[in-house]
Amino acid sequence: MNLSEVPVDVLPGVGEQKKQALAELGIRSVDDLLQYYPYRYEDYRLSDLTQAPHEAKVTVRGRIYGTPSVRWYGKKKSRMTVKLDAGGIHISVIWFNQAYLKEKLSPGQTIVVSGKWDRYRLQVTAERTLISESEQEKQVGRLEPVYSVTGPVKVNWLRKLIYEAFVRYGRQIREILPEELISRYKLIPRAKAMFLLHFPKGKEEGHQARRRMVYEELFLYELKLMWLRKLHRTEVQGIAHTFDEEKVETFISDLAFPLTGAQRRVVREILQDMRRPGQMNRLLQGDVGSGKTVVAGIALYANYLSGYQGALMVPTEILADQHTASLSKLLTPYGARVISLTGSMTARERRDALGQIQMGLADVIVGTHALIQEPVTFRKLGLVITDEQHRFGVKQRALLREKGETPDVLFMTATPIPRTLAITVFGEMDVSTIDEMPAGRQPIDTYWVKKDAWPRIVKFIQKECGKGHQAYVICPLIEESEKLDLQNAEQVFEQLTVDLAPVRVGLLHGRMNAAEKEEVMRMFAENQVQVLVSTTVVEVGVNVPNATVMVVYDADRFGLAQLHQLRGRVGRGGGASTCILVADPKSETGVERMRVMTETTDGFEISRRDLELRGPGDFLGVKQSGLPDFKVADLTEDFRVLEIARSDAARIVEREDFETHPETRPLYEYLMNEELESRNFD
Repeated sequence: MNLSEVPVDVLPGVGEQKKQALAELGIRSVDDLLQYYPYRYEDYRLSDLTQAPHEAKVTVRGRIYGTPSVRWYGKKKSRMTVKLDAGGIHISVIWFNQAYLKEKLSPGQTIVVSGKWDRYRLQVTAERTLISESEQEKQVGRLEPVYSVTGPVKVNWLRKLIYEAFVRYGRQIREILPEELISRYKLIPRAKAMFLLHFPKGKEEGHQARRRMVYEELFLYELKLMWLRKLHRTEVQGIAHTFDEEKVETFISDLAFPLTGAQRRVVREILQDMRRPGQMNRLLQGDVGSGKTVVAGIALYANYLSGYQGALMVPTEILADQHTASLSKLLTPYGARVISLTGSMTARERRDALGQIQMGLADVIVGTHALIQEPVTFRKLGLVITDEQHRFGVKQRALLREKGETPDVLFMTATPIPRTLAITVFGEMDVSTIDEMPAGRQPIDTYWVKKDAWPRIVKFIQKECGKGHQAYVICPLIEESEKLDLQNAEQVFEQLTVDLAPVRVGLLHGRMNAAEKEEVMRMFAENQVQVLVSTTVVEVGVNVPNATVMVVYDADRFGLAQLHQLRGRVGRGGGASTCILVADPKSETGVERMRVMTETTDGFEISRRDLELRGPGDFLGVKQSGLPDFKVADLTEDFRVLEIARSDAARIVEREDFETHPETRPLYEYLMNEELESRNFD
């Protein structure tokens, strides 16, 4: 019997109302119910108060001595205290707003209380009290599961329902992992692990149960990715690019600077992929300033030599302009025609660009989301590159890819993704990483200062501008807000225009039209404007080597990855650069962000810490990332298990007898039953 096909209302007590409420929790079948795991446990095992840390939650059994006393605050609020002899340790127990218990408590009586332990005052603030012997017998010594519930579904009722489901259907839980993996990792049986995740008798049992189910969950997920990767490799026919390798080498040797070893490695990986007949599906990640644009330029040149058009999709018009300029400089001398396509073009400019694309007169097309709109027709699209790919939803990326007949696909990101997430969210892709910075990149000194240091910051900017350098000042808001006490760009612009005179100050923000933005950025790039006050519109794509100062106001309001991106706007020339984070953080997270930014400039280390602080969903943006909703596994804790599971899944999927061998056949059937098409893995 397949328990996923057994409706939950076969169980006693599940009427129509409860059935609907369970469905809201995602519980429709008995299998869903058995795998609806608790998010925490109430620990009713007796605590050793001599070892319990201050403010820990404890459970103690003790004999009352003295009479309970109650103090009232107004008509309804009360504080009741009783003295308790807990195994020779005399403590006080306090109950808030539970004065009714006074009638049930008397000297000499033995009770059990659970609550917060104040080690210094020898005091427990009670959250739960067990008075009768039968209650104590039933509860003490247990770990009790606590579930997320809603409406008519209460925790106690759900707990009993899950127990009843195990009694009736527990023997029908089928093993899915091959015996080889179970014995290799000494995993407990599946049915036992599922039961003990709900009803562990102790921490060791709970640990073994979680260990088994974490591995299973991550293994089955990676199995899907490896299967999709195998299908993609064997069934999706791509373009086998043919190009003159000597011309590509000449192009590389003619660059104004030598490639780093990491750049050469990823270029080799990408060009090898492009030569193969299968479709390339590769993620290129590298830190800010690591040289991804040059790598993209080399791939686009090889694609051009093969007789195909290339498309580069970027999230903002500023970035589109930047890439169009840099790629034109790289590729035009070699005969490739580079054009841009953005939403702010005039009707005539757009019509001309569309005509060039359709007739094959444009070899490289750089654009924003305008590239995926209906009228854009490519003559012969061979390579699609999306930059800052996590800013596009999976549907947007897929639409651009569908503009050609299975073109090669390269995703680029300057937000380094921790390996854990890269192999989870982009696990069906090949991943290339530029983990080396170009020679000559100066380390950026980063300081965290309080807001009262602003006058000194202004003097520092003045001093740098006096040396001929330039500065960014970043603010979180465009204009003044009554709701948030954050420095705003317009106010700072007005203040600095006065304070820094005769230094010229410019203003850039997202509400300006494209022509205004372009003019401000052009003036900044040409040093006609020395200080640029901006919102995070400069986070990606702005390249001004002469800028040596980055000031971020209300820095604690920004995420770590965003702060690192902003810092990467300076340090691009030969001069020493400084990043100043201005913040009076009111939260531990804000303080931690400031600490991390001042401790390291390594984007991969920062992304790891960002993942720890925010969690995987917020790190990538849940809606766009396609991040799986794991029931048991935690990507920040279980990354080693994930890597092992991935390796095992890859090996098993590649077995010739994978679909037929008795040990692996259940896994193949699992894949066939899964709706693999329900998640777009683009």
